[in-house]
Amino acid sequence: MASVLDLVARIGRGTLSGVRGAGSLTLFGLNGLSHLLRPPFYWRAFFQAFAEFAFFSLPVVALTAIFSGMVIALQSYTGFSRFNAQSAIADIVVLSVVRELGPVLAGLMVAGRVGAAMAAEIGTMRVTDQIDALGTLSTNPMKYLVAPRLLAGIVALPLLVVVADILGVLGGFIVSVIKLGFSPRGYITGTLSFVQTGDVVVGLAKAAVFGFVIALMGCYNGYHSRGGAEGVGAATTSAVVAASILTLAFDYVLTELFFAR
Repeated sequence: MASVLDLVARIGRGTLSGVRGAGSLTLFGLNGLSHLLRPPFYWRAFFQAFAEFAFFSLPVVALTAIFSGMVIALQSYTGFSRFNAQSAIADIVVLSVVRELGPVLAGLMVAGRVGAAMAAEIGTMRVTDQIDALGTLSTNPMKYLVAPRLLAGIVALPLLVVVADILGVLGGFIVSVIKLGFSPRGYITGTLSFVQTGDVVVGLAKAAVFGFVIALMGCYNGYHSRGGAEGVGAATTSAVVAASILTLAFDYVLTELFFAR
């Protein structure tokens, strides 16, 4: 009986801890977004975060997208050839990349690169009392550190996804034409005739949400880090893991929301 009560108590404590954490994260995100609507806005901090999100993340996102498009084309051919449906490869590649793999893979790559960097930078500022020093200089840390990064994530990741979509389709085109013997003109025509504006909009909407989630987790974990260098390392790890999991979770939620549209 005592062991059962102990188990129930642990489950209760874990549930309460999870609810408190979710509430704290939600309030932190809403607070950061509210500062986007109230002046002043630190444009220099925004452009620095935007460059970190978009420009410096471009190589890893581009390589991931083009190789993913190649793999999709090969795997689609392997499966469709059993049903004599090879002509649908162009349709599958563009739909998979634009609606799903472009936003998700770009989000995961950026989460590992930018989310970790944000958590480490803000966490270091926290443990060295630089965030407290901002308050003494009449600078709101949320307005200076968090709000520009949230906006940069929302704006930059859709731009990265546009590049990822183009390169992913290009990867499928290269494999289909060079290795599988497709007609270049026929492949391009099939791609353009199949993809719709709604498919692109769905992918970009996902990217904006993923960018916000990545920036939020990087800022939140860094802002609340404690315990010196060890705490900064833990915050960095937590930011990457949480951003990756939430990216996949929100991907399902948004896919369900846009299902069959």
